[in-house]
Amino acid sequence: MIVVPLGIASATPTSIRHLPSVALWREGSVFLFDCGENSQMCMLQAGLKRSKIDSIFITHFDVDHYSGLMGLISTLQLQRREKELNLIGPKGIKEFVEWNLSFSGVEISFDLNFVEVNDDIDEIRVLDTDDYYVEARPLKHKKFCLGYRFQEKDKPGKVDAAKAEQYGITDDEQFKSLKAGNNLTLEDGTVIESYEIVGHPRPGDSFAYVTDTEYCPNAVKLAMGTNILYHEATFGNQLADKAKETGHSTAADAARVATEAQTKLLVIGHFSARYTNLHLLLKEAREGFYPTWLAHELRPIFTDPSHERGIIEPKVELIDLTKKKPNSGAGNYRGGRPSGGRSGGGRPGGGRPGGHRSGSKNFRPRKSRDGAPSGNRGRYGTSNHDNRGSDRYRQNDGGSYRSNSGGSRDYNNSDRNSRYDDSKPNKSITPRTGYDDFNRF
Repeated sequence: MIVVPLGIASATPTSIRHLPSVALWREGSVFLFDCGENSQMCMLQAGLKRSKIDSIFITHFDVDHYSGLMGLISTLQLQRREKELNLIGPKGIKEFVEWNLSFSGVEISFDLNFVEVNDDIDEIRVLDTDDYYVEARPLKHKKFCLGYRFQEKDKPGKVDAAKAEQYGITDDEQFKSLKAGNNLTLEDGTVIESYEIVGHPRPGDSFAYVTDTEYCPNAVKLAMGTNILYHEATFGNQLADKAKETGHSTAADAARVATEAQTKLLVIGHFSARYTNLHLLLKEAREGFYPTWLAHELRPIFTDPSHERGIIEPKVELIDLTKKKPNSGAGNYRGGRPSGGRSGGGRPGGGRPGGHRSGSKNFRPRKSRDGAPSGNRGRYGTSNHDNRGSDRYRQNDGGSYRSNSGGSRDYNNSDRNSRYDDSKPNKSITPRTGYDDFNRF
């Protein structure tokens, strides 16, 4: 069982984060939890085949959680899919899909098996097979929202090959019967008990997907004893009031659920766009539960690394754009001036004379009027670089921006004087801080 985050943003995408979606790979089949915009492209980049999708589970009808669904269904039709597709979600998912297909005139060549969940349920198995089942429970959000648990059924114990050979058991059907828990009668009348040859059953792996929600008992029940819990951490402790107001969780809430459920691994995602330094959220979660990992888009999470590593290979190079680029030049120049060796929290526009700090360490800075990050602009709103080629700006851990050129350029005094003309008005805008009250999450 391999978990691959495809989109880890909440509400709105950012330049480096897509809308919510998580893929679960199991024995060649793919199970998709939520289907935000661009999910199918992220699947391709992650090395997952769309034709292998078995089931799609939608949590609720906030647009960011299902905005990629119709595009994906259309692609499956264009690929001439024939295998049926399970589509699970709150009541209304069938009407939404069928209306869109009718509106666009698309006639699909495969069957859609809808499973709609009413808002009065306490718990329901929305999918049940010989090898696994998927359980759904309502969470605590501003609208009806489901959390899911994917649970493999217990696997048969291992066969003691030496004992089997001793009894003369060699036929595959005999092994299957014993592993199924049946006793075996040999030709000479000897009865072989299943437990004599087969060891204790092995518990199946499990995965819980919990978003969007405040802390609630059902989140704990879904996550109880799981191998991997994927839980939203939309906000940090500083914005706990905002989390409650919008029906979301903080990183500390995710840690609380993981602790009470005794999960083996907590993976946090669904991050607010205001956070550029996600390690702030990771630190807060780890204060309550360890081990906790940050979800990284396209980066697989294994339940059995020794056997699963290499099965899924991303088709694109994975670069963490929130980290500073190594070997960035002596003095770590930013905006044409050395930052003084400060890491992550220095001024994005270090060359701006007499100005204030352009952005908080943990939050995204505002953009100036013509769209470029205000922290990388000259004092009067004119860009220091033409933003082409190697001068494109990338985020670092401090939520600031800097040039990929390494910052090794040094401007002489005449350059500086020509760039900062006191006769021009200051067009920069005060950046977002950690204490503003924008209705954005």
